Amino acid sequence: MSQRFVRYQKSSEIGPQFGFLNGDLTGGTITPLGKAPWDGVEPAGGEFSARELSDKTLLAPVIPSKIICVGLNYHAHVKASYSADEAPERPLLFMKPSSSIIGPEARIVLPPVSERVDYEAELGVVIGKTACKVSVEEAANHIFGLTCVNDVTARDLQKLDGQWTRAKGFDTFCPVGPWIVTDINYDDILIEGILNDEVKQSGRTSQMIFLIPQLISYISSIMTLSPGDLISTGTPAGIAPMKSGDTIEVRVENVGTLRNHIVSTED
Repeated sequence: MSQRFVRYQKSSEIGPQFGFLNGDLTGGTITPLGKAPWDGVEPAGGEFSARELSDKTLLAPVIPSKIICVGLNYHAHVKASYSADEAPERPLLFMKPSSSIIGPEARIVLPPVSERVDYEAELGVVIGKTACKVSVEEAANHIFGLTCVNDVTARDLQKLDGQWTRAKGFDTFCPVGPWIVTDINYDDILIEGILNDEVKQSGRTSQMIFLIPQLISYISSIMTLSPGDLISTGTPAGIAPMKSGDTIEVRVENVGTLRNHIVSTED
C-alpha cells in the first residue's frame, strides 16, 4: 500500500518537519514524524488537519546530499531537441546543487543573464537505502519513493557554455514535490508538463531509454547514493520556454502535481 510523505513548516517557532499525509490536503490529516521517513517512520506525537498547511508551508519533500539528473533519456526528446535518431550508449549524467531546490507553489526566478528558460517535467526517484555498486536486480530495493521534479534549464546558457552546470544550477531551478509516494509501480506511468493549463509534454516511463533500475545501478557504480538523494530521470519531448507570469505544472500519474509560478528578478 502506497503512502505519502510531506515536508512542511507549520510555525515560525519550529523548523521544517517531515510528516505522513493521510488523505489529501483538503480533508486529510498529517502525522508529524520524528525523523526523515527513509530513516524509519516514527510518529513524533500528535496529528493535525492537512488544511492547516498553506502553499507557503508545504516545502520540497526532500533536501538531498546530491541531485543526479539524466539527460536525453526519452527517444522522442532526443529526436525533437537534438535531431538525432540514435540513443546514447550510456546514461548522460549531470548534477544540480541542493540550493536549487524549491517546493510546490514556490516561485521560479528567471535570471537576467538568460533569455530562454525552459521547463522539463520529470519523475524523481528518492533513494531510501545506501546504494553502492548495486546490480540492476537489486536496484529497486534502494528506492524509498517517487516525486515530481522540474529540471528548469537556461537553454541559451547551456548551449553557450557547452556544459550544463550554470544552466541547470540557478537558485529555484529544481522544484520538487508536492510529496513523496511510496510503493508505486513506476514501469509505465504518465509524465506531463503543463504550461498555463495546456499540456506541452506527455510521455510514459516505459518509453525511457534507460529504465529506473538501470539508472540506479549505473549511477551507484560511479558514486554512492545516500538515503534522501534524488535522481531526476529525464524529460519527454515538448520542452519550451517560460516567461514571467506563467504557471508550470509537472504531473506524474499516481504521484501528484507539482505547480510553480514564474517571475523575473524585477517582480
